[in-house]
Amino acid sequence: MPKIFFATDLHGSEVCWRKFLNAAKFYDCDTLICGGDMTGKAIIPIVEEDGHFTYSLAGDHQRVTSDQVPDVEAQIRRKGYYPLRATPQQVQDLEQDAAKRQSTFREVMLEGVKRWMDLAADKLGGTGVRCFVCPGNDDEFEVDDVVLQAKGVELGEGRLIEIEGFTMISSGWSNPTPWNTHREESEEKLAGRIDTMAAQVPDMSHAIFNLHCPPYRSGLDEAPAIDADLKLMHGGRALRPVGSKAVRDAIDRYQPLLSLHGHIHESKGAVTLGKTLSINPGSAYEEGMLMAAIINLDAKKGIKSYQLVNG
Repeated sequence: MPKIFFATDLHGSEVCWRKFLNAAKFYDCDTLICGGDMTGKAIIPIVEEDGHFTYSLAGDHQRVTSDQVPDVEAQIRRKGYYPLRATPQQVQDLEQDAAKRQSTFREVMLEGVKRWMDLAADKLGGTGVRCFVCPGNDDEFEVDDVVLQAKGVELGEGRLIEIEGFTMISSGWSNPTPWNTHREESEEKLAGRIDTMAAQVPDMSHAIFNLHCPPYRSGLDEAPAIDADLKLMHGGRALRPVGSKAVRDAIDRYQPLLSLHGHIHESKGAVTLGKTLSINPGSAYEEGMLMAAIINLDAKKGIKSYQLVNG
């Protein structure tokens, strides 16, 4: 029976992706599921000038030799960013041309996704471990094409997937956010998207809903409140539910065995909504820490056990 390792919201952190792949052997899991928001958000230029390279990371400006650049690139990837070797003129061009900046980011980001897919193929090839990826609202649509071409990694978005007698549906789409991200839509459209997949599930007592956005007012969707200028209110101490009402309604109506979520990094937890165990393992990718859930499924018992882990 499946032993699932679920993690989400890696946001480009390569150390977290490597930990995710290593988890199959470490925890003896046969199924890896990476929830949405797998890509990073920014490029960090490593600028070549006068035989040296300079870069800025987390407000720290450094000057290194060419021999040190590979280590710097690895450090940048660990933080969830994408390194880009460039000349001062290239950096200036990017600063002055928004379209070029966007196209360069997309190119570097997709190279990063391809790199991750290759790491997965090398690590999981021949092991029998199934690895699923479902891009989230922060991930551009071109990411799906890279995943589809990967060996040893399966795309989850919009698909009905059989996992040893259990059925999983997946979507990385979210309800509207203040940031107007790539995959967000009205609650009505999100409900329709979920219903289309759920209608194909043969047995809800053996169903897994892998939906990036957590259910509304579930305790898995508490995020720091922000004002109209996107600034934290009350120093970030005020929390409010920001999950999806469509996701909550789908769980309440269909009552799948298990629902897996992410999106709200601060809202780690596991709750029972009727007959459904709903989990958001949280995310601390900025620290290089992988937060995850391990779920043991059983044909008769349903959920045999679960555990939230990090490391």
